[in-house]
Amino acid sequence: MRIAVAGGTGMVGAHVVELARHRDHDAVVLARSHGVDLISGIGLGEALAGVDVVIDVSNVSTLRTDASVSFFAGAAKSLLTAERAAGIGHHVALSIVGADAAPEGYYAGKLVQERLIEAGEVPWTILRATQFHEFAAMLYVTAKVGSVRVAPRGRLQPIAAREVAAHLLDLAEGKPVGRAAEIAGPREESLTAMVRTYASAVGYRRRIPSVALPGALGRAQRDGSLLPGPGAILGHQTFDQWIDALPDA
Repeated sequence: MRIAVAGGTGMVGAHVVELARHRDHDAVVLARSHGVDLISGIGLGEALAGVDVVIDVSNVSTLRTDASVSFFAGAAKSLLTAERAAGIGHHVALSIVGADAAPEGYYAGKLVQERLIEAGEVPWTILRATQFHEFAAMLYVTAKVGSVRVAPRGRLQPIAAREVAAHLLDLAEGKPVGRAAEIAGPREESLTAMVRTYASAVGYRRRIPSVALPGALGRAQRDGSLLPGPGAILGHQTFDQWIDALPDA
Protein backbone atom coordinates (compact mmCIF):
# COMPACT_ATOMS: atom_id res chain seq x y z
CA MET A 1 0.00 0.00 0.00
CA ARG A 2 1.21 3.51 -0.80
CA ILE A 3 0.61 5.74 2.23
CA ALA A 4 1.17 9.50 2.32
CA VAL A 5 1.91 10.94 5.76
CA ALA A 6 1.16 14.64 6.21
CA GLY A 7 3.54 15.87 8.89
CA GLY A 8 5.71 12.81 8.40
CA THR A 9 8.76 14.41 10.03
CA GLY A 10 6.98 15.32 13.30
CA MET A 11 6.78 13.48 16.61
CA VAL A 12 3.97 11.13 15.56
CA GLY A 13 4.60 11.31 11.83
CA ALA A 14 8.15 10.01 12.07
CA HIS A 15 6.85 6.96 13.93
CA VAL A 16 4.10 6.46 11.32
CA VAL A 17 6.61 6.55 8.47
CA GLU A 18 9.02 4.18 10.21
CA LEU A 19 6.31 1.69 11.14
CA ALA A 20 4.70 1.87 7.69
CA ARG A 21 7.98 0.96 6.03
CA HIS A 22 8.53 -1.82 8.58
CA ARG A 23 5.16 -3.21 7.45
CA ASP A 24 6.38 -3.06 3.83
CA HIS A 25 4.22 -0.10 2.83
CA ASP A 26 5.51 2.62 0.53
CA ALA A 27 5.50 5.71 2.78
CA VAL A 28 5.48 9.16 1.20
CA VAL A 29 6.35 12.10 3.46
CA LEU A 30 4.29 15.26 2.96
CA ALA A 31 6.40 18.01 4.53
CA ARG A 32 8.19 21.15 3.42
CA SER A 33 11.54 19.42 3.91
CA HIS A 34 10.39 16.96 1.25
CA GLY A 35 9.18 19.60 -1.21
CA VAL A 36 5.52 19.66 -0.17
CA ASP A 37 3.74 22.65 1.39
CA LEU A 38 0.39 21.68 2.88
CA ILE A 39 -0.97 25.22 3.00
CA SER A 40 -0.08 26.43 -0.49
CA GLY A 41 -0.41 22.97 -2.03
CA ILE A 42 2.99 23.22 -3.72
CA GLY A 43 4.20 19.71 -4.57
CA LEU A 44 1.09 18.06 -3.16
CA GLY A 45 -0.47 16.82 -6.37
CA GLU A 46 2.74 15.15 -7.52
CA ALA A 47 3.34 13.58 -4.10
CA LEU A 48 -0.14 12.02 -4.04
CA ALA A 49 0.26 10.22 -7.35
CA GLY A 50 -0.52 6.55 -6.81
CA VAL A 51 -1.30 7.03 -3.10
CA ASP A 52 -3.99 4.80 -1.57
CA VAL A 53 -4.49 6.52 1.79
CA VAL A 54 -3.40 9.72 3.52
CA ILE A 55 -2.61 9.85 7.24
CA ASP A 56 -2.73 13.44 8.47
CA VAL A 57 -0.66 14.08 11.59
CA SER A 58 0.39 17.58 10.56
CA ASN A 59 0.89 19.98 13.44
CA VAL A 60 1.57 23.57 14.43
CA SER A 61 3.12 24.80 17.68
CA THR A 62 0.80 27.53 18.92
CA LEU A 63 -1.66 28.33 21.71
CA ARG A 64 -3.34 31.08 19.67
CA THR A 65 -6.82 30.33 18.36
CA ASP A 66 -6.38 32.30 15.14
CA ALA A 67 -3.05 30.68 14.30
CA SER A 68 -4.33 27.18 15.03
CA VAL A 69 -7.53 27.61 13.02
CA SER A 70 -5.61 29.16 10.12
CA PHE A 71 -3.14 26.29 9.95
CA PHE A 72 -5.48 23.32 10.41
CA ALA A 73 -8.20 24.75 8.17
CA GLY A 74 -5.69 25.61 5.46
CA ALA A 75 -3.96 22.23 5.59
CA ALA A 76 -7.23 20.28 5.65
CA LYS A 77 -8.71 22.17 2.69
CA SER A 78 -5.52 21.78 0.66
CA LEU A 79 -5.19 18.10 1.43
CA LEU A 80 -8.82 17.20 0.81
CA THR A 81 -8.89 19.09 -2.50
CA ALA A 82 -5.73 17.33 -3.70
CA GLU A 83 -6.97 13.95 -2.47
CA ARG A 84 -10.25 14.32 -4.32
CA ALA A 85 -8.39 15.19 -7.51
CA ALA A 86 -6.09 12.19 -7.05
CA GLY A 87 -8.98 9.80 -6.39
CA ILE A 88 -7.75 8.81 -2.93
CA GLY A 89 -10.25 6.68 -1.04
CA HIS A 90 -9.29 7.15 2.60
CA HIS A 91 -8.24 10.11 4.74
CA VAL A 92 -7.11 9.27 8.28
CA ALA A 93 -6.66 12.17 10.70
CA LEU A 94 -5.40 12.46 14.26
CA SER A 95 -7.30 14.67 16.69
CA ILE A 96 -7.56 15.15 20.47
CA VAL A 97 -9.78 13.58 23.12
CA GLY A 98 -11.98 16.21 24.76
CA ALA A 99 -11.42 18.93 22.17
CA ASP A 100 -15.10 19.92 22.37
CA ALA A 101 -14.73 20.74 26.07
CA ALA A 102 -12.08 23.39 25.41
CA PRO A 103 -12.84 24.89 21.98
CA GLU A 104 -10.14 27.54 22.15
CA GLY A 105 -6.46 27.91 21.37
CA TYR A 106 -4.89 24.87 19.75
CA TYR A 107 -8.05 22.80 20.22
CA ALA A 108 -10.10 25.25 18.14
CA GLY A 109 -8.02 24.42 15.10
CA LYS A 110 -8.46 20.68 15.59
CA LEU A 111 -12.25 21.09 15.78
CA VAL A 112 -12.30 23.05 12.52
CA GLN A 113 -10.11 20.36 10.94
CA GLU A 114 -12.54 17.64 12.06
CA ARG A 115 -15.57 19.49 10.64
CA LEU A 116 -13.91 20.02 7.27
CA ILE A 117 -13.01 16.33 7.03
CA GLU A 118 -16.53 15.27 7.99
CA ALA A 119 -18.08 17.60 5.41
CA GLY A 120 -15.65 16.61 2.65
CA GLU A 121 -16.06 14.13 -0.19
CA VAL A 122 -13.10 11.88 0.70
CA PRO A 123 -14.06 8.87 2.87
CA TRP A 124 -12.55 9.44 6.30
CA THR A 125 -11.51 8.14 9.68
CA ILE A 126 -10.81 10.43 12.65
CA LEU A 127 -8.89 9.11 15.64
CA ARG A 128 -8.97 11.13 18.84
CA ALA A 129 -6.04 10.45 21.18
CA THR A 130 -5.18 11.76 24.62
CA GLN A 131 -2.09 13.87 25.18
CA PHE A 132 1.27 12.20 24.66
CA HIS A 133 3.81 11.53 27.40
CA GLU A 134 5.92 14.25 25.74
CA PHE A 135 3.33 16.82 26.85
CA ALA A 136 5.10 16.95 30.23
CA ALA A 137 8.37 17.88 28.53
CA MET A 138 6.66 20.61 26.51
CA LEU A 139 5.11 22.14 29.62
CA TYR A 140 8.41 21.93 31.48
CA VAL A 141 9.91 24.16 28.79
CA THR A 142 7.00 26.52 28.19
CA ALA A 143 5.00 26.82 31.43
CA LYS A 144 6.56 29.72 33.32
CA VAL A 145 5.50 32.69 35.40
CA GLY A 146 8.34 35.11 34.90
CA SER A 147 11.46 33.03 35.42
CA VAL A 148 9.70 30.43 37.60
CA ARG A 149 8.72 27.10 36.09
CA VAL A 150 5.19 26.02 37.02
CA ALA A 151 3.19 22.81 36.73
CA PRO A 152 -0.46 23.17 35.62
CA ARG A 153 -3.05 21.15 37.52
CA GLY A 154 -4.93 18.58 35.54
CA ARG A 155 -6.12 15.03 35.04
CA LEU A 156 -4.76 13.30 31.95
CA GLN A 157 -4.37 9.77 30.63
CA PRO A 158 -1.21 10.18 28.53
CA ILE A 159 -0.19 7.74 25.82
CA ALA A 160 2.99 6.86 23.94
CA ALA A 161 3.19 8.62 20.58
CA ARG A 162 4.49 5.44 18.95
CA GLU A 163 1.41 3.49 20.07
CA VAL A 164 -0.83 6.13 18.51
CA ALA A 165 1.20 5.92 15.30
CA ALA A 166 0.76 2.15 15.18
CA HIS A 167 -3.01 2.44 15.65
CA LEU A 168 -3.26 5.08 12.93
CA LEU A 169 -1.58 2.60 10.59
CA ASP A 170 -4.03 -0.12 11.63
CA LEU A 171 -6.89 2.20 10.73
CA ALA A 172 -5.26 3.19 7.43
CA GLU A 173 -4.95 -0.47 6.47
CA GLY A 174 -8.70 -0.90 6.89
CA LYS A 175 -11.79 0.77 5.47
CA PRO A 176 -12.94 4.26 6.52
CA VAL A 177 -14.94 4.09 9.75
CA GLY A 178 -15.78 7.72 10.44
CA ARG A 179 -15.27 8.34 14.14
CA ALA A 180 -12.94 5.64 15.44
CA ALA A 181 -12.85 4.61 19.10
CA GLU A 182 -10.69 6.95 21.16
CA ILE A 183 -7.20 5.86 22.18
CA ALA A 184 -5.61 6.70 25.53
CA GLY A 185 -2.83 5.69 27.85
CA PRO A 186 -3.16 2.85 30.36
CA ARG A 187 -3.91 4.99 33.43
CA GLU A 188 -4.82 8.44 34.66
CA GLU A 189 -2.00 10.73 35.78
CA SER A 190 -1.68 14.05 37.59
CA LEU A 191 -0.41 16.67 35.16
CA THR A 192 1.40 18.45 37.99
CA ALA A 193 3.16 15.23 38.96
CA MET A 194 4.06 14.53 35.33
CA VAL A 195 5.81 17.89 34.91
CA ARG A 196 7.63 17.55 38.22
CA THR A 197 8.71 13.98 37.45
CA TYR A 198 10.07 15.01 34.06
CA ALA A 199 11.91 17.96 35.61
CA SER A 200 13.55 15.69 38.14
CA ALA A 201 14.50 13.20 35.41
CA VAL A 202 16.37 15.89 33.47
CA GLY A 203 18.16 17.17 36.56
CA TYR A 204 16.06 20.18 37.58
CA ARG A 205 16.13 20.49 41.36
CA ARG A 206 14.19 23.66 42.12
CA ARG A 207 10.64 23.68 43.45
CA ILE A 208 7.93 23.78 40.75
CA PRO A 209 4.68 25.32 42.07
CA SER A 210 1.34 23.88 41.00
CA VAL A 211 -0.98 26.36 39.26
CA ALA A 212 -4.54 26.33 37.91
CA LEU A 213 -4.64 27.50 34.31
CA PRO A 214 -7.44 29.96 33.47
CA GLY A 215 -10.10 29.59 30.83
CA ALA A 216 -11.93 26.66 29.29
CA LEU A 217 -8.78 24.62 28.75
CA GLY A 218 -7.67 24.96 32.35
CA ARG A 219 -11.12 23.89 33.58
CA ALA A 220 -11.24 20.98 31.14
CA GLN A 221 -7.84 19.78 32.31
CA ARG A 222 -8.91 19.87 35.96
CA ASP A 223 -12.45 18.46 35.73
CA GLY A 224 -11.57 15.34 33.73
CA SER A 225 -13.07 16.47 30.42
CA LEU A 226 -9.84 15.48 28.64
CA LEU A 227 -9.99 11.91 29.90
CA PRO A 228 -11.17 9.16 27.51
CA GLY A 229 -14.76 8.00 27.49
CA PRO A 230 -16.12 4.45 27.79
CA GLY A 231 -14.93 2.10 25.08
CA ALA A 232 -11.58 3.78 24.54
CA ILE A 233 -8.66 1.65 23.39
CA LEU A 234 -5.91 1.71 26.01
CA GLY A 235 -2.20 1.71 25.28
CA HIS A 236 0.48 -0.10 27.23
CA GLN A 237 3.39 2.18 28.08
CA THR A 238 2.87 4.14 31.31
CA PHE A 239 4.25 7.60 31.89
CA ASP A 240 6.75 6.20 34.42
CA GLN A 241 7.99 3.70 31.84
CA TRP A 242 8.41 6.54 29.34
CA ILE A 243 10.42 8.48 31.92
CA ASP A 244 12.61 5.44 32.59
CA ALA A 245 13.32 5.16 28.86
CA LEU A 246 14.54 8.75 28.50
CA PRO A 247 18.22 8.95 27.46
CA ASP A 248 19.18 11.06 30.48
CA ALA A 249 16.76 9.51 32.97
